[in-house]
Amino acid sequence: MTVIKHIGIVGAGLVGSLLAIYLSRRGYKVSVFERRGDPRKATSDEGRSINLALSTRGIRALEEIGMSEEIKKTAIPMHGRMMHDPAGNLTFLAYGKQGQYINSISRGGLNSMLIDRAEKNHVSFFFRHRCIHVDLSETAVVFETPQRKAETRSFDLLIGADGAFSAVRSAMQLTDRFNYSQHYLEHGYKELQIPPGNNGGFLFEKNALHIWPRESYMMIALPNPDGSFTCTLFFPFEGEKSFAALSDDKLVADFFRQTFPDAVSHMPELPKDFNTHPTASLVTIKCYPWVRNKTFLIGDAAHGIVPFFGQGMNAGFEDCRILNKLLQQHDDEWDPVLEAFQQSRKKDCDAIAELAFDNFIEMRDRVADPEFLLRKKIEAKLHELFPDKWIPLYSMVTFHDNIPYSQAYHTGKKQERIMDEVIRKPGIFTDWQDLNFREIADQLT
Repeated sequence: MTVIKHIGIVGAGLVGSLLAIYLSRRGYKVSVFERRGDPRKATSDEGRSINLALSTRGIRALEEIGMSEEIKKTAIPMHGRMMHDPAGNLTFLAYGKQGQYINSISRGGLNSMLIDRAEKNHVSFFFRHRCIHVDLSETAVVFETPQRKAETRSFDLLIGADGAFSAVRSAMQLTDRFNYSQHYLEHGYKELQIPPGNNGGFLFEKNALHIWPRESYMMIALPNPDGSFTCTLFFPFEGEKSFAALSDDKLVADFFRQTFPDAVSHMPELPKDFNTHPTASLVTIKCYPWVRNKTFLIGDAAHGIVPFFGQGMNAGFEDCRILNKLLQQHDDEWDPVLEAFQQSRKKDCDAIAELAFDNFIEMRDRVADPEFLLRKKIEAKLHELFPDKWIPLYSMVTFHDNIPYSQAYHTGKKQERIMDEVIRKPGIFTDWQDLNFREIADQLT
């Protein structure tokens, strides 16, 4: 590969902005192009989810660029799931050990902070520049400018960080032997709001991710610093209970009163929010290879996943950290770096895609099930007694950045088979504390 001096990044979202910081710190000239406007000037996220769960893998990357403490000041710790049953009864399930938590954070706020830092590192941003053509052989891109003119830019290296519907990946899809698949869930999602209380306080527990599991669908709520909650309804597009069936304000109000009674009493803008907020789809994207000539994909452009493990952003941030680590190991020789990057990350990103889908089933169908809750109690006890031998799957993914996603996936499957046998033991609900926990843990070795 020729000497790399000027790198172009398509996409100024979270991953593109973070990667720009990493690369500028390594001495590269970096230019970032984004089809949307500057998020620091925007009044909305244009239909995108406005809350994210920042966890250990993402924080580790932010630590490396010196931004973790600054960003955590804007986040709200969530120590576990708070489940709401149809009668409004609450059940709390901790995410991990004492002191372990994930962070509710604003997408737009985080994106703005990353762009600000990148600009301080002399990264150039070009907003309202839509990628309309990519020449992979020349490492050149044609952009439509804000003036609706076509402008061609050439780079030494081009990076597609432009999300699940990547224009850069679309160009790769026209090349020979490029594998690509997309899978949509039958469910979509819609953002709704619970405003702060009259005194500006939180109307539900502040330090929890709230879930209303209803078997074939669910609603979740994440806290915001102003005392509000951002709710997301995950609901089928079609069917008896679906977005299509909620065709007027009365049907919406009746459904929420019957299904989420403790939430709807705190949602005064429900009809307006439901009618004006877009209904978005949920898609898993897989492709390979991620590299073509001097162009490569990263983040959702390479591996878009559904949001149910809270790892989309964290996986993308981990991409940036691992790429930077490989550059360090290979003295910025990009050819071996890119080959090692795509080979190592592909299996891990396929694994988190599967885990994210599995967690959707768990969150909507199982979190309120007594057997599921007992399994979690037993696993927590195993982890307490044998912390290095039995680490629950959620903890491996969320709190252990030294465990690759693929390793967590395979270990989790083995744990699941062991727990299937444990939970079938006679009298398990009353006698579970008398189990031979060492014998159970030893089955993992």
